[in-house]
Amino acid sequence: MNLTDLTAAELGKKIQEREVTAVEAARDALARIRERDRDLNCFITVDEEAVIRRAEQVQKEIERGELTGPLAGVPVAVKDNICTKGLRTTCASKILYNFVPPYSAEAVERLEQAGAVILGKTNMDEFAMGSTTETSAFGPARNPWNRDHVPGGSSGGSCGAVAAGECACALGSDTGGSIRQPSSFCGVTGLKPTYGTVSRYGLIAYGSSLDQIGPIARDVTDCALLLEILASQDPKDSTSLRREETRFAQALKTDVKGMKIGIPRDYFGEGLNGEVGKAILNGAEVLRDQGALVEEFDLSLVDYAIPAYYVIASAEASSNLARFDGVKYGFRAEAYEGLHQMYKKTRSQGFGSEVKRRIMLGSFVLSSGYYDAYYLKALRTKALIRQAFDRAFSKYDVILGPAAPATAPRLGESLKDPLQMYLGDIYTVSANLAGLPGICLPCGRDGKGLPIGLQLLGDCFREDRILQAAYAFEQAGERSGAYV
Repeated sequence: MNLTDLTAAELGKKIQEREVTAVEAARDALARIRERDRDLNCFITVDEEAVIRRAEQVQKEIERGELTGPLAGVPVAVKDNICTKGLRTTCASKILYNFVPPYSAEAVERLEQAGAVILGKTNMDEFAMGSTTETSAFGPARNPWNRDHVPGGSSGGSCGAVAAGECACALGSDTGGSIRQPSSFCGVTGLKPTYGTVSRYGLIAYGSSLDQIGPIARDVTDCALLLEILASQDPKDSTSLRREETRFAQALKTDVKGMKIGIPRDYFGEGLNGEVGKAILNGAEVLRDQGALVEEFDLSLVDYAIPAYYVIASAEASSNLARFDGVKYGFRAEAYEGLHQMYKKTRSQGFGSEVKRRIMLGSFVLSSGYYDAYYLKALRTKALIRQAFDRAFSKYDVILGPAAPATAPRLGESLKDPLQMYLGDIYTVSANLAGLPGICLPCGRDGKGLPIGLQLLGDCFREDRILQAAYAFEQAGERSGAYV
């Protein structure tokens, strides 16, 4: 059995019990990457020598009794918009094709303090802008279940790598569903924490008020263990929060008797694929059979989530991406006359079409004469969406629904119609607008054998509830396992 076919918790236990070493686990993961990633393109950068050196160091610390955590020695992949000291970080963009950060993100440092071995940087949509990984300057990643289909995005490389057994678990980032949607497409489990739970220091920003780093793994247990490592207040990030309780693994109970679960009727209207809808409702019945109280309700404002999200996210992106100008780091155009032409040529040649589209949209909605009409209106809508969720969580512990309206599309289909691609985020963006935690886990497959994901949303700081419901569902059914 390939060691990366184990869950992260199972592999960590074997390492602690001296059945295998961290070095063997790292070599096994690197071999799987060499074997499969030529076809899948889930990784952008892997430094094999550095991985083995790190694994050897970790193994010595384990043997000395210095590293005793459940994920010590476990190989972990990191999305390529999360900085890693000495390891290239590109955001899948030409404009950062040669950027090597002088520091690591707080999330990466916490993983390394826990003894994780960073394997490399995973493919993604350029600057996390996209839902398919097809906007990457390094070529699209492919879905391990069917290589003619996308793995989703923007964390498609991380989700695909976990599904393909190239790593035990991974980090992704979620701005509007970028962990949960590709987790649905790839048949893995991905968790977006409450905004502020995980430090954004070292995460190259797309939408600062929406971005959140989160874990991607094979099962709910691994996500809970990873989140315990990642959650912390960080003085380097003014938006990070102090959480009184971060022992998320304690929430992994199969008892959901009496838990109130709401299903928004708004999620099951036009646009939802029939097979997906059936699988989600079947998942609700699994929880009902275990004693949960499941009922439908009207969430309202669902139709306004997409326009509000893209106005706010694009506005923040146009500001955040202004720093990439060819002056300090990254790509610089070769032929230019004067500073302003250097800016224009560098940004024109360095950014892809989807990034340019969102920068222009963001600049437009922030411009004089349109700020009130678009941006402020979107902020008011965001507040109304938060209020709608407040009302829902006064009645329900968890909200259940799909993570995406359909299973993974074929490569090339989504980029033909960007607006349709944006609409595919309908079930995920609301959680980011309201700062809520959400988890996606496998709940079936469609007629083509492609995975379907069940999404569970909780109120702010109630990761324990969604983890409990997700764990109960997972234990009641069959875990889909890794792609073989």
